[in-house]
Parts: sequence; structure tokens; C-alpha cells
Amino acid sequence: MSFKRTAGILLHPTSLPGNFGIGDLGNEAYNFVNFLEAAGQKLWQVFPLGPTGYGDSPYQCFSAFAGNPLLISLEKLLEKGFLTQNDLNGVPVTNPHQIEFGQIINYKKILLKKAFENFKNINNGANTSFEEFNNANKDWLNDFAFFMAAKDFHGGQLWTNWNKDLVVRKKSALKSWEEKLADSILYHKFVQYQFFLQWKELKSYANSKEIKIIGDMPIFIAYDSADLWAHKELFTIDKEGKLETVAGVPPDYFSATGQLWGNPLYNWNIMEKDDFQWWRRRFANLLETVDIIRIDHFRGFDAFWEVPGEAVTAEKGRWVKAPGEKLFNTVKKYLGDLPIIAEDLGVITKSVAELRDKFNFPGMKILQFAFGTKMERKFLPHNYIHNCMVFTGSHDNDTTRAYFEKAKTEDNDIYRHTQRYLNYYGDDILKELIRAAYSSVADLVVIPMQDILNLGGESRMNFPGKLGGNWTWRFTWDQVPDYLAGYYKELADLYERPPKPEIEIEIKEED
Repeated sequence: MSFKRTAGILLHPTSLPGNFGIGDLGNEAYNFVNFLEAAGQKLWQVFPLGPTGYGDSPYQCFSAFAGNPLLISLEKLLEKGFLTQNDLNGVPVTNPHQIEFGQIINYKKILLKKAFENFKNINNGANTSFEEFNNANKDWLNDFAFFMAAKDFHGGQLWTNWNKDLVVRKKSALKSWEEKLADSILYHKFVQYQFFLQWKELKSYANSKEIKIIGDMPIFIAYDSADLWAHKELFTIDKEGKLETVAGVPPDYFSATGQLWGNPLYNWNIMEKDDFQWWRRRFANLLETVDIIRIDHFRGFDAFWEVPGEAVTAEKGRWVKAPGEKLFNTVKKYLGDLPIIAEDLGVITKSVAELRDKFNFPGMKILQFAFGTKMERKFLPHNYIHNCMVFTGSHDNDTTRAYFEKAKTEDNDIYRHTQRYLNYYGDDILKELIRAAYSSVADLVVIPMQDILNLGGESRMNFPGKLGGNWTWRFTWDQVPDYLAGYYKELADLYERPPKPEIEIEIKEED
């Protein structure tokens, strides 16, 4: 599928401003959409929207299908009468630029449960829309709600530490526990109903302004997830949950020992037997939530780095071939041409590029990786093709301002090369890099909000391999200069993102 020449901004909803300790799907999300419109932006890219688990990472979710309860707007629950104004007092917020996940998780859980109780009391809990949502999503929702209810009952423990009959999903145990946890299961269904109700209203608002949402699909699922617990046969674990092999990447410029992600790998042979039904559901579900899918670690669909389950680093592993072509052909047969972007960073072989190009998926370019004699020349703008997506940096990198400030003092080769390339010797090199991205032939340009605001390293989103302190950054509107939306609107117009209509000249023949 081809993409129109457009520009956008990368900002996860948790980073939105607001009074409740974490960005959500309330009024400030709509204000951000208005900012995108005023700035001439046609794309809003977000991270995975699932319920976060270990390390609060959106790439380690309790479900590949569910939504994140922390994103539910309390203000919108107030509007529906599920909460009172007094309920919204006492928010544990000390820093408007940083999320304190521990405090916020407890705060929002209390209020979501209160909203659920009030929901049940209104019309005795009868709600046709809620029932329709449950029926439409039962393929994943029933297992997820059961999983979260059981997790709550067991004090949040990893599912392998639950009651052993639940771990192996013994039928008689599932039935008795379903009765025992009935109210908690209904609560988690209610939470998902509210999330998707609020998200789809926000998405419709963005779409009404011709802004498309780019969502993220991590290739792998989390170990502590409803997907793994409910479908062990699809993954490389035994029936009690012991990992046989895990995912990661070999040593690269991010890490000398590689990255040991710890995610279970797929039993591709089993998945092929029903025409990749689990994957088809996953793609279809996500495309109800977003307009465009960015697949994280796309190269894993060509070959993946397999590490023994007991390994402590990712150094000792092997590349194993994956049935990516079969998968995407099957998905196309059932769902048609899908709007997919391939995150093709890292070790990219000829076969990975061929898989990407066979389905016409745009790849990614990162400007931070482009400059200097030791960097990747393919990321220099003059080497771009139309069918690609360019960023200044990604969530795993430092902000671009911080990156070049460091390069200026520690690696002058990078800094001087960048100056010569841009023919710019002033102080605001980031501004010129963004201009280079906009002026390039790349169909898609997306700039992280931290770079839009020209922020330093204190606003970095994630440090790969670092435990704790990630995914906490938020912005406030006082960081947004009054001129900023107009500046980006002019930039988008100047470099025709989106393209201006061709002027048709009518030539009249003389009689």
C-alpha cells in the first residue's frame, strides 16, 4: 500500500499534559489533536496502547489486544456520572513532567473500581452497548478479563505462580474460578469497554480533521500475558510455562551483549495450521483501533534471534528462519492490503529487505544514525526513496538536541559532518535536521514531540537495557511557544506535506 506525502508527530498519550499524573484520553488529547491540525500535521504516532506490565513498558503488555486502563480519562467518567468531583481530588502528582507510575496505578485503580460499582448501580448494570462490546470482543476479552482477575486474586504475581490448576488451565478449575472471580472478571471487561469507547471517540475526532493514527505492533508478546497463558501451544513454552527459547537481538550499537528481551518465541508450525488465525485476529483488532500499523522489529518475520530459555545475555543465540512471506500473503488473502510500516533498523539482510519490498512496506530512516564516517550512509537524506518513513530519532535514542550536544564534545566527526551536510554552522542544528527530513523525498516524516519542542536529555523516553525510570516523560503546554504550530504549518506547506493539487491549464485551440 502506498502512502501520501505527509508529516506527523510521535507522542504517546501517557506524555500528554493533564491534572491526573499521567496523560490520558480526555480533554488534553483533543487539545493535542487541535495542535496537530493547526501545525499542518496529518499523522499522530503512538506506542502500543496495551495494559503495561513489567517496567511500565508499552512493549511489555498483559495483552496484545487489550487497552491500557491508565489511559482512561477520569473526567469522562465524571461526565457519565460514574465518578463525582470529590472523587477526583487528591491526585498524587508532584512533577508535571514525570509520571510516578507506582502512585498513579494505585490512584487510578481505586477510581476505576469506584466507577465500576456506580456503573453497576445505574440501571442495575444493564447496558446494551457494554453487552455488545463483550460479545464482539469475546475471542480475546474473556481470557484477558479472567487472566487479570486471577492476577489480582494472586496479588499481582506472575501467572506461573498461581494455583497450579489455573496455570495449566484445567477445565474444572477454570469453571470454578470463573464463578469465584465473576465480579472481578466483569470489572476488567468494564475497564476495557471504557478504554475502547474513549479511544475510538478520540480517533474519530482526529480522523474528522484528516489526521491518521499510526499504532505500534510489537512483534513479540510479553511472557506475563493473557495471550501466553491462554494459548501456550502457540509459543515456545511447556504447559507449566517454562521457557524453551526466548527472543532478543545479537550484540549491536545499542548493546555489546545484545538485548535479551525474554519474550517467548512463536511455534510457527502450529500457527500455520489454521492460516495464522491468531495473527489475523491481531491485525484486524489493531486496525479497528488505529489507521496505520508500524511493526516493531520487522526483521523477526524473516528470521529471529533465538536464545536458550535459561540464557542471561543474548550473546549466544542463532538466527532462525520465520515464515514471514506466508504470513503476510495469508493476512492479505483474508484482510486485503494493509497499511503497514516496517521498523527495519538493526541488522538488515538482503532477505529482510526483499520481504519488506515484496509487500511494499515503507522502511524507517533515523537521522541520528546518518552522520559521521562510522555511521550508516543509507540514513542520509540523499539516499532516501519515496517509500520510507524518516525520524530524527526514536524512543530508544536520546533526544536529538542532546545527541548532537554530546557529539559536539565527544565525537567531532559526527558534528562536523552534520554541519557540512546541512551547510549550517549555527546553533540550532535540530531545526535544520527537521527541515532536511521535511524536504526529503520520503513520503512519511514523523518527528518525536521532544524534538518538536527542542528538549534535552532530561526528556528521553527510554534507555534500552536500563531497569526503571523509563516511559515517564510528559510535556506541558507552557513548553509550546505560541508560534510553533504556525511554524510547522508553514514547513508542511512549503515541502508539500500533503501534496498540493496539480493546477490544470486549459489550452484553447484557435478556430
